[in-house]
Amino acid sequence: MNLVEVSSKYLERALIELNEEEAENIIVEATKTSSPIETAGVLISETLSKIGNSWEIGEVSLSQVYMSSLICEKIIDKILPPQSPVRKHQPKTAIGVFEDFHLLGKRIVYATLRASGIELLDIGGGLTTDQIVKIVHQEKIKILLLSVLMLPSAIRIKDLVHKLKEVDVKIIVGGAPFRFDEKLWLETGAHYYGKDSSEALQIVTQLMDKAV
Repeated sequence: MNLVEVSSKYLERALIELNEEEAENIIVEATKTSSPIETAGVLISETLSKIGNSWEIGEVSLSQVYMSSLICEKIIDKILPPQSPVRKHQPKTAIGVFEDFHLLGKRIVYATLRASGIELLDIGGGLTTDQIVKIVHQEKIKILLLSVLMLPSAIRIKDLVHKLKEVDVKIIVGGAPFRFDEKLWLETGAHYYGKDSSEALQIVTQLMDKAV
């Protein structure tokens, strides 16, 4: 078991117990042997992925997943503030909820990505196709994460993708309809599908690595 695995084990326990002070001590200690962005990208993201997997099999609650992400987000903001040059070199990324107002899933993904050193714009919920198209153009968004709650909303993403087909933006979708039918995202024309925050993190990280 290497140092990251050992640290991840202790960090996972601290986060599940909502022990923010202990979690911060573990992360800060890890930054002494690697850069903050490496700490975020490896230790924190790996630990949050484990906690997400634990939720999938019913070992932890959704509130624990959310709070773990939130705690890590606060800690990473201390060691990797928004004005950090590392954040500034990232492709412009945004996250929102398409048509619906069920925001918890979006909030967990948002917190997980920020806790892993990724800066992104939260564009809110209840968004229409035209609103999203306008935001993508105005903000020059390169990576767009969209969550939906209802099947009709998921189907209407196809129209949004069509209206953004001439724009250099990668669209990642997620939410209940796509978990029920794991081939549905292909019908929308979206570029990627993430079933949870850990998969969303993996996809965004891969896209950012390609952009460097």
